[in-house]
Amino acid sequence: MRACAVVPAFNEEARVAGVVLGALDRLPKVIVVDDGSSDGTAGAAERAGAEVLRHRVNRGKGAALRTGMERAFASGFDAAVILDADGQHRTEEIPLFLRAADETGADIVLGSRMGGAKGMPLVRWLTNRFTSAVVSALAGTRIPDSQCGFRLVRESAFRAMTFRTTRYDTESEMLIEAARAGRRIVSVPVSTIYGTEKSRINPLLDTARFFMLAARQMRRRPPPRRGNG
Repeated sequence: MRACAVVPAFNEEARVAGVVLGALDRLPKVIVVDDGSSDGTAGAAERAGAEVLRHRVNRGKGAALRTGMERAFASGFDAAVILDADGQHRTEEIPLFLRAADETGADIVLGSRMGGAKGMPLVRWLTNRFTSAVVSALAGTRIPDSQCGFRLVRESAFRAMTFRTTRYDTESEMLIEAARAGRRIVSVPVSTIYGTEKSRINPLLDTARFFMLAARQMRRRPPPRRGNG
């Protein structure tokens, strides 16, 4: 399996280079999608060694993920390891995803912070528990941390998805779509890191988008239950 990193980024000039350098220690290529940043994110990523794709305006994390994965798979890679640009994900944990995909044959390997969520703010913990329960029900398989952006996605799973979202709700849509298409999802424990970074999630808009996604998926035929985990 040939894998590269895909990093969606928006105004992360101060942190993105560290993510790129760390990922390049473990993967042959890093693709950064600069989603309409107004700072020097693109330049910092390029100087660190990433291939940078640019959206002229901010189109949302989901749109950036799709742009990055399309480029990764068009470049001949079999899988994309997705990391956030703000340093919340430890690049030294990338091998956990590669190993899990190799050993289980999973189509998606999802990071889970819920086993060691001590440093996670209470609101985030409660939100993650709720959204993960909803996504698990819609996907027909247990997904302990649906909101974790640290994940590996094989091209076969990506091609099986139908996207109707472009923002943070895409991360949930990916899991539901892949599971409903019969793709296997497994989880690996990852570190919980919260520093000085600020969440770009809009509590009102992004919550509304999540519920609209859930409502659309509920209108579809329920998937069979599976024990992926």
